[in-house]
Amino acid sequence: MQNIALLIQYDGTNYSGWQSQPNAVTIQAVIEEKIKKITNSAAALIAAGRTDSGVHALAQTASFKTESSHNPLTFKNALNALLPADIRIINTAYATDEFHPRFDAIKKSYVYIISTDRIVSPFLNRYVWRIPHDLDINAIREAASHIIGMHDFSAFRGAGCGAKTPVRKILSIKINETDNAGFFSSSIKGSFITLRFEADAFLRHMVRNITGTLVEVGRGRLNSNDMQNILNSLDRKNAGPTAPASGLFMERIWYANEMLWQ
Repeated sequence: MQNIALLIQYDGTNYSGWQSQPNAVTIQAVIEEKIKKITNSAAALIAAGRTDSGVHALAQTASFKTESSHNPLTFKNALNALLPADIRIINTAYATDEFHPRFDAIKKSYVYIISTDRIVSPFLNRYVWRIPHDLDINAIREAASHIIGMHDFSAFRGAGCGAKTPVRKILSIKINETDNAGFFSSSIKGSFITLRFEADAFLRHMVRNITGTLVEVGRGRLNSNDMQNILNSLDRKNAGPTAPASGLFMERIWYANEMLWQ
């Protein structure tokens, strides 16, 4: 029996999230189906995080145990030959028998992209939240500073979250403006705001709920100090709306053994 780790990129637009579920097409189910074709046996694919419907991943980590003798490179090539074009295996590696993609992760990062243009390029429309209004970037940064550190994030916790505790530690929130988005060898001009969240772990919808609240601050509907009050209230009803899934990307998962992907 060997444990194979996968580094996966996917466009989540056409999928009902990561986790397998009845009567829905999910990332996990599609990859597991292809693994079964390769090995002639079922495999349980365990991921570092369960992205929601429509959320994308630049570097999702998952692993599965198999009695197949295929090496990681063979799995990488075979899976990419079978998978749809919007799911790619960008790296594979042997993992220890004890390796668990979620429990062994020491921190994670997500990136959210907002476009404030009135007209969004058709090449970017499915990867951003379109808000055709000016946003006060300084107010957003000030509001974000109130939730850095270890807190009870119940006010930003999505319904149905199965986490045993709502306490998480946000290590950093970096908010930047840019006037272009890279696209192949060129770039697409526009007005974009990126929010990068790094934490020890995240609750369901946590990034999207924080982003939706920060946008309310940027639009002047809340002030930056309201963020602290919302956090302290522990009540989801006091926070802003859930930002659309389209602008969210799982960016990176860190492990103590960084040799995994070297």
